[in-house]
Amino acid sequence: MAITFIKEKKKQKYFILVFGAILLIILAILYIGFFREEKTVAPIEPLFIKKTITINFDILKSPALTELQPFEEIPLFEGEKGKENPFIPY
Repeated sequence: MAITFIKEKKKQKYFILVFGAILLIILAILYIGFFREEKTVAPIEPLFIKKTITINFDILKSPALTELQPFEEIPLFEGEKGKENPFIPY
């Protein structure tokens, strides 16, 4: 009478099933990530008429802009500058 190992055969079947599923997942990821060709889309011609941009420089001559004054120049700091060692407490 032959001795059969039913538990080991079930384990082998599950192992083959899991290994096959993992292999299919890896192949799908590789196909999607590396081997699938990207579809190129032809550029679409614009349906609107191209307009030219004109800049109105007369706005720079308006009285509101001519009345603006430049900022006053800030004088340099005069006097003693901080502590000799800034890391010691007061």
